[in-house]
Amino acid sequence: MSDQPKKSNFFEKLATFIVDKRNLIFFLYAIAIIASLITQSWVKVCDDLTQYLPETTETRRGLTLMEDEMKTYGTARIIVSHVTYEIARDLADQIEDLNNISSVDFWDADKSADDTTLPSAANKTYEDYMQGADALITVTFRGENDDQSAKDGLAAVKELLAPYDTYISTDVGYSKSETLNEEMGIILVVAALVIVLVLLLTSRSYAEVPVLLLTFVAAALLNKGTNFIFGEISFVSDSVTVVLQLALAIDYSIILLHRFLEEREHAPDDRTACIIAVSAAIPSISASSLTTISGLAAMMFMQFRIGFDLGLVLIKAILLSMLAVFTLMPGLLMLFSKAMERTRHKNFIPQIDRWGKLVYALRHVGVPVFIVCVVGGFFLSNQCPYVYGDNAVMTVRRNEHQAATDRVEKEFGTQNIMALVVPKGDTASEKAVLKELSGLDEVDYAMGLSNVEAKPGYFLTDKLTPRQFSEMMGLSYEEACILYAAYTADQEDNYGPIVGGIDSYTVSAMDMILFIYQEKEKGYVTLDDEDEREINDAYTQITDAQAQMLGPNYTRMVMNLNLPEEGTDTFAFLKTVHSIVEKYYDADDVYLVGNSTSDYDQSVSFARDNVMISVLSVVFVVLVLVFTFMSVGLPILLILVIQGSIWINFTFPTVLHTNIFFMSYLIVTSIQMGANIDYAIVISTWYSDLKTRMSPREALIKALDLSFPTVLTSGSILSAAGFLIGQITTEPSIVGIGQCLSRGTLISMFLVMFVLPQILVLGDRIVEKTSFQVKLPATPIASQRFSGTTFVNGRVRGRISGFVDAEIHGVVKGDISAIMSSGSYDLPEGSGQPPEAGASPEDTPNTPPAGSVTGKEGDTQ
Repeated sequence: MSDQPKKSNFFEKLATFIVDKRNLIFFLYAIAIIASLITQSWVKVCDDLTQYLPETTETRRGLTLMEDEMKTYGTARIIVSHVTYEIARDLADQIEDLNNISSVDFWDADKSADDTTLPSAANKTYEDYMQGADALITVTFRGENDDQSAKDGLAAVKELLAPYDTYISTDVGYSKSETLNEEMGIILVVAALVIVLVLLLTSRSYAEVPVLLLTFVAAALLNKGTNFIFGEISFVSDSVTVVLQLALAIDYSIILLHRFLEEREHAPDDRTACIIAVSAAIPSISASSLTTISGLAAMMFMQFRIGFDLGLVLIKAILLSMLAVFTLMPGLLMLFSKAMERTRHKNFIPQIDRWGKLVYALRHVGVPVFIVCVVGGFFLSNQCPYVYGDNAVMTVRRNEHQAATDRVEKEFGTQNIMALVVPKGDTASEKAVLKELSGLDEVDYAMGLSNVEAKPGYFLTDKLTPRQFSEMMGLSYEEACILYAAYTADQEDNYGPIVGGIDSYTVSAMDMILFIYQEKEKGYVTLDDEDEREINDAYTQITDAQAQMLGPNYTRMVMNLNLPEEGTDTFAFLKTVHSIVEKYYDADDVYLVGNSTSDYDQSVSFARDNVMISVLSVVFVVLVLVFTFMSVGLPILLILVIQGSIWINFTFPTVLHTNIFFMSYLIVTSIQMGANIDYAIVISTWYSDLKTRMSPREALIKALDLSFPTVLTSGSILSAAGFLIGQITTEPSIVGIGQCLSRGTLISMFLVMFVLPQILVLGDRIVEKTSFQVKLPATPIASQRFSGTTFVNGRVRGRISGFVDAEIHGVVKGDISAIMSSGSYDLPEGSGQPPEAGASPEDTPNTPPAGSVTGKEGDTQ
């Protein structure tokens, strides 16, 4: 034996710096956390999923065009309960007189449906407004959903109706992100309690829990505070990331904790133990995280850009979690090391040797049954009842906004409003389109400027002569001619009618009314009180209609369909509408926009994204596993189990006839593949290591026993987090993520603890024949323990009847507990023993030992 000066590698030098400079790191984290608390308010959150549709879709192009050229005033459907018609009529009149109210729609017993000027009410009956003692009042505000004027108008309506029992269904002032943040606060509190309980059961001392929690809280705050760098994120990413970050990244802190506890058993002091643990954990945790990051990266290739948004935020969350584990947690371990020693408790996790024996005994039954389930799951999951609008998804809980909408739709039916955008200027074509659409059974009403009446029998866009205009407005012919002459003089380069005669000159009713109003305001036209009131009302109606219907280049028509928001019939009818409109307009200039077209576009992108996510998540993870295990066969076996769990997971919606939002499937598929594969890695790593020292049966039993705490800890936390999201959140697009993730994690846990070991035993020959070797630089590994006679040739750091850090060439008789950074241990024939249970599989899931150990059967690791 000869002593040589120890040469530290890069990770050892980095770990030494982190441990020794822990107080500086604490200070930097304190500053970063304070900054994050401030920058959280800088993050812009988008509540509209249609913003993430591909730019080439009809919905996205149509919405962009409408946002640029037109306004969409906010509306509210209001039920006032336990009132008579007379009371409801009076309330409707009072609402119409409020500030910031554009119009109010309610049944007027003094007018027939044919007398109303709005086509939307043309086919309405008394029952459409009154159901028993429930009255439906529809309000249009003078501002868009996010405008303060609309919010003020809604507040005034609520104040007026405060004495009554009301249900107000509106998007005015409603923020999904604010609602979700409140719900996620509840979820985090409950999740924290569950996580503390799980950690207490799986920990070795009570003081471990604050170390893990402080590490996570710091990482979560840093992630929330740095989201502003993306400019804007979706409400999905803003709400669920913190919970998923905890569930996906808690493993990293557990890995380092177990390493530290293992190393301090034979290191001379806590500092040395921490340095060894960190230096070994950095490469192994980084490699282990690649599977999770690969699954998340697959989401970023979705056409529906919500995948890119969520994938980007979650990958940043994973990276920041690793950073906190590598830099902050070592200092916390040093800070709490004495407390961890004082608060040790007995192991609450039982050994599961009996389970391992049962698994081995049923290996010829479990694998065939699993294959049948996977095949069935593949076909059933492809028949999953996907939906593309969140209205078709029911949540366990309903918030106030949803409860009001449910009540309104139950009593007075749903609305499926569609907007049709076409080039402006051709009023004849517009009127023809509206006439054809209004005649279809699937259309409740179709409305545009061309069929809004200025007066009974006269439409706003009708071109009228002076005589026709005088008849419409009740003016004398001479007065009308004077107005027309003034109008023509007001128009530049338009003196022809004055010279050639005004009798045959035509002007749209809308333009003439606006002109009269302007001249009245200038004092050039004097009207009696009744005429002035009519002109003022007509002016308000026209300007509101123009703001919503007319842009610089396009005009908008609105229709309500008597069809559900999505479905085969609805999607087919969208094509019918296009075929009608394209008889009058160029197909490239026609845009049909609404929830139905949004759902249709999402269904088209889902067909591609589904295949893309499934293929890429598998390919990315397989590539990581191939170079992790230096085998082609083993990664395929692991992927088979996890992909099988995904297919089985999504048979439940099919069998139970439960609608599932399509986005939930895409996101859960990526997360389940990227995160749950770690459980399979832990078990397969243990089994591959142990089978070189014992029989396959004993290796399987021992591998399950050693893997159980890791799988239980990580799996239960991820499953609990998903369950809480599914039970507490009221957002349909998110509830499915929680429900499916919780169920899928439980399925994965069972399969990796039951079917995977059986597959590993039966597939040993496949793994061996597909293995290969790649020479890699030596990396730090976990402590090895052997007893008896051992031939040692290489650099050893640890205890051999006393602490040793030296190059050793010779035979050791006694107990060895040491790290082998280079060289090999060689056990004589028949003397091989498995490593003691103190070493954790997550310590080296991706780093094979740098050396060889010969077992009793002569197998070489």
